[in-house]
Amino acid sequence: MANRLAPAEGALEDFEARCEALRTRLRQDDFLNNRGLGNEVGIYTFCYDPTLEPQARSFVARLKADETLPCRIREVNLYDVLISICESKKILAGIPAMERKKGSEGLKEQLKKIATPSAFVKAMAAEPAEPGDVVVITGVGEVYPFMRVHNILDNIQQEGIYEGVPVVVAYPGRFDGQTLSLFGRLTDGNYYRAFDLI
Repeated sequence: MANRLAPAEGALEDFEARCEALRTRLRQDDFLNNRGLGNEVGIYTFCYDPTLEPQARSFVARLKADETLPCRIREVNLYDVLISICESKKILAGIPAMERKKGSEGLKEQLKKIATPSAFVKAMAAEPAEPGDVVVITGVGEVYPFMRVHNILDNIQQEGIYEGVPVVVAYPGRFDGQTLSLFGRLTDGNYYRAFDLI
């Protein structure tokens, strides 16, 4: 019986190629200044096989620590944002009891009312990006199904919170230029304004 947690064939090689592509982009002036996009916001997907999540986290950590880069990597973990929203609403401690009482589906519906896309973006905007930053959004799979990344990206663009700086979405799945497929199995939504790194 095949190991269901093993990466797909060629996934590690693809991941390493994407890592190298991102490292190269992070040293390019046009990328860092959002030039050459035809007036589009600089949002990019860094897709990878979901079984390589530990490697993706390690890669982002290495980028954050790399002092040779001509930019500052600012990681925004969506799970941490969700926790901060729940803390600000003073409901974090009560979530286990809420799940026991309402069930997983009921908890999901309650959290969706509180942790809206605009609440996420408001929390993310609390620490504005500065020139020279590259925002890397992580934790996409951790907040599913409470939040879908295309909703956050739409709100980021509408609110203009990362205007002028590149945004890279570390995405455990696939993006074909139109549709985001979380974990390579779930349709996460349509999104037309992002660019895949490869």
